[in-house]
Amino acid sequence: MLNPAFGLAAIVLIAPAAESPVAEAQAGVMAAMGESAEGWNQGDLVRFTSIYADEASFVASDGLVRGRRAIMARYAPRFEAGAKRGTLAFEPLDFRLLDPTHALLIARYTLKFDGAKDQSGPTSLVFERVAGKGWRIVADHSS
Repeated sequence: MLNPAFGLAAIVLIAPAAESPVAEAQAGVMAAMGESAEGWNQGDLVRFTSIYADEASFVASDGLVRGRRAIMARYAPRFEAGAKRGTLAFEPLDFRLLDPTHALLIARYTLKFDGAKDQSGPTSLVFERVAGKGWRIVADHSS
């Protein structure tokens, strides 16, 4: 007869370790960032901006923009035919889970251009986990 304690130990040893809440949140945020970057790189404005909450705030060197529709309008010229948009990538620098539904990502964005100087700068993003939609940016400060 098997010792019941041995059976329980075997289950514990073969069961996958649960991800920590921070690791799970970071994976979700980075997946959303990757999806957004793919939208940029494929010239899909809707896909690129789907990461923003409807009432998101975007702060850039030229001022404040409020709302996903206004953010889309700000980026729309970069998606017009013939516009030089470059290839977008993000490098995470810091990640913090602020509470179970909010997170802060500090990253460096880089736009690589063929035959032109790359553009790069810091971005600070506050995310909110939205039921059924995943992680959405509620505040973006990029320069």
